[in-house]
Amino acid sequence: MSQDTNKPSLPSTLYTEDYFLNACEGYEEFVESQGERLSRRLSEAFAYAEVKPGMQVLDVGCGRGEILRHVTKLGARAYGVDYAEVAVKLSRDATQDEPTPIGVYRTDAKRLPYPDATFDRILMFDVVEHLFPWELDAALQDARRVLKPLGMMVVHTAPNRWYDQYAYPFVRGVRRLQGKKYPANPRALNVEANVEVHVNEQSIVSLRRYLERAGFTQVRVWLNSPPQHRSENVVFRAARHVLFKWVPFTWFFEREVFAVGVKPAH
Repeated sequence: MSQDTNKPSLPSTLYTEDYFLNACEGYEEFVESQGERLSRRLSEAFAYAEVKPGMQVLDVGCGRGEILRHVTKLGARAYGVDYAEVAVKLSRDATQDEPTPIGVYRTDAKRLPYPDATFDRILMFDVVEHLFPWELDAALQDARRVLKPLGMMVVHTAPNRWYDQYAYPFVRGVRRLQGKKYPANPRALNVEANVEVHVNEQSIVSLRRYLERAGFTQVRVWLNSPPQHRSENVVFRAARHVLFKWVPFTWFFEREVFAVGVKPAH
């Protein structure tokens, strides 16, 4: 995201090798398998893309490069772009032995260096929350430009903004009564680096509006949550079932936001 004198943008230097290998979603699986195995979250998001042999696929914010490897395994042609120099290096290193050439470039998500109607799929996993609103509008509009007609955009972002805004204060209060330390800022709960780099978290409503405003149709937005392997009494198990399974509670307690949108045929 290039700097604009009148509009905010995060500097690329915030995204260091330490961030990608010790904080960015999926880092444990990447370090362990060098990208052979995806995290649960990335695997689920990637499955929704329904990548098929012969497709042209662009990963916007390709990070460490593991998604690019999985694209090529399915017989598609993979391209990756990222704003951070270290991400470009990590992605190139991770994909250098792939039999099919993979193009990885450093560029701005708002100005994709590709002709109109190039790609069958565009993936944007764990990128949205790092883009200020004006940047996200521009990035989605340019993604739509380089998609082929009827091409699909697949988005994953976390956390659900409504969780942070409405559910987290309740969760924090309960956990503090149990003697557990939960930070006042939900962004610092699991990954402290997110305090600095998460600038535009989404709800199911706001993400739908962004995609529709960019011109996508057939937009679907939904929520999910990582599995909770907690040993809890019957009261907490019952409460968890209600909060994570019953509408409207799920809108506020589920943590992850997924979306797909399609570029119109005309």
